[in-house]
Amino acid sequence: MVINMQLNGSEIVVECLKEQGVDTVFGYPGGSILNIYDALYKHSGEIRHILTSHEQGAAHAADGYARATGKVGVCMATSGPGATNLVTGIATAYMDSVPLVAITANVTLPMLGKDSFQEVDIAGVAMPITKHSYIVKNVEELAGILRRAFEIARSGRPGPVLVDITKDVTAAVCEYTPCEIAKKERTIVSSPEEFAKVEEYIKEAQKPFIYLGGGAILSEAYDEVAEFAERIDAPVCDTLMGKGGFDGNSPRYTGMIGMHGTKASNLGVSECDLLIALGARFSDRVIGNPKKFAEGAKIVHIDIDPAEINKNIRVDASLIGDLKLVLQELNRALEQQEHGEWMQKVGELKDKFPLKYDQGQLSCPYVIETIDQVTKGEALITTDVGQHQMWAAQYYHYTRPRTFLSSGGLGTMGYGLGACIGAQVGQPDKICINIAGDGCFRMNMNELATASRYNIPIIQVVINNHVLGMVRQWQTLFYGKRYSQTVLNDKVDFCKVAEGLGCTAIRVTAKEEVEPAIRKAIDLKAPVLIECVIPEDDKVFPMVPAGAPIAEVFDGDDLKG
Repeated sequence: MVINMQLNGSEIVVECLKEQGVDTVFGYPGGSILNIYDALYKHSGEIRHILTSHEQGAAHAADGYARATGKVGVCMATSGPGATNLVTGIATAYMDSVPLVAITANVTLPMLGKDSFQEVDIAGVAMPITKHSYIVKNVEELAGILRRAFEIARSGRPGPVLVDITKDVTAAVCEYTPCEIAKKERTIVSSPEEFAKVEEYIKEAQKPFIYLGGGAILSEAYDEVAEFAERIDAPVCDTLMGKGGFDGNSPRYTGMIGMHGTKASNLGVSECDLLIALGARFSDRVIGNPKKFAEGAKIVHIDIDPAEINKNIRVDASLIGDLKLVLQELNRALEQQEHGEWMQKVGELKDKFPLKYDQGQLSCPYVIETIDQVTKGEALITTDVGQHQMWAAQYYHYTRPRTFLSSGGLGTMGYGLGACIGAQVGQPDKICINIAGDGCFRMNMNELATASRYNIPIIQVVINNHVLGMVRQWQTLFYGKRYSQTVLNDKVDFCKVAEGLGCTAIRVTAKEEVEPAIRKAIDLKAPVLIECVIPEDDKVFPMVPAGAPIAEVFDGDDLKG
């Protein structure tokens, strides 16, 4: 039986959130959105609201929640600066295809366009960084727009949607009819002839290589990717977004590809005769010089977004559709392939060029490896952006999807702590650890107050080298060691900051202190900061200079030579 109700706009917002299965909202109130917050107060037993320290933290937390759970993340903010403070988080989600709905409230309809107090055209501002943005000026349209927003956010290639609601709409009353939400549909667009062409390429290949992107995780294609790699007998590399989409402990796995990818991945892809891209977008950080990328190979691109085909790299064949369905079809159609000689050669590259670092002192790779060992590879890791991000991608073994959350496309410093909070809320049984550099941590370290307020047991690891490490690395290698504005050797005491924000703090200055600190932080089941002080000139290797072919990958030994 359909039940019609007379509700105001704010109550409609809450009912629509409940319809969509939303159990958590991250946000910060203000004048224009007060009506919605009043409705949330009345439904606090059904929808949990996490009050962050800053609206950007709310957007990152909703993003982390979405990446960790596969659900649509939701954040809220008031008009003007509240809404604009969400923009970086929305852009971060957009670049990495994260399903997010941002709900903002604006001034009343008669005050729009008059430079009213805290008035901003946030729908216009957000248009280039959302799949769609709305401004709701009629309460009769509110429920339909909210439902479409969630559908757009989760369908096809996921992404953020913004819904801005004028304050008078949040108070206006209209008839509301509950609606049952349809399940997400998976589709394949490509024809049988296009499948046949890809199958023929695979059968002809002698040296195939799989290049795995974030689409494998978004489509939940973990099992299908593993079966496909076995079926075509090929090695597998991944992007930053693809971490966990393939078992990082598998003998087939060669590590990350691209600017800080392994030599085995970069040299292997440069030598293969068939490169199969699964849910990847051929980012500039992956391909280096596009004219020299896998130039001896046929390239097959499988993706849900037709706009990505031939955008950065010209391909020989493509399949458009949900990766899980596409791989199921290929796995059914293909006979078992054998490439023993090629697999042996790639294995020799892995043996010849392992990842390595200075074992004689405390370093970020050592911290990451210790976290991996203590957590048995089962933690959920978030990161900020920079050297620590690359080390976390290189030295932790991700064996399952949705266990590595990082800002890949936008490269957002300050992303990790909010994302870690959101991930822990969404996956409360997981050990959630954020790895940040000291430069990144400064950006949004106020979110430690959010973790302590709700006793969210995240572990914040600060890799403190007292510099902006990745920028300094470039200055060292390419700018004649002119360290312009990258030295952070000031009087900030991160442990005191953490304690002042209600968290436990541990400072680590020696290798033997790392494991006890991690175990203590896990046992406390409360928000903990671990500051690890490392040398200022540690570098991330391997490395490919910007714009160079990925085959020109070099490491510390090459520099010495």
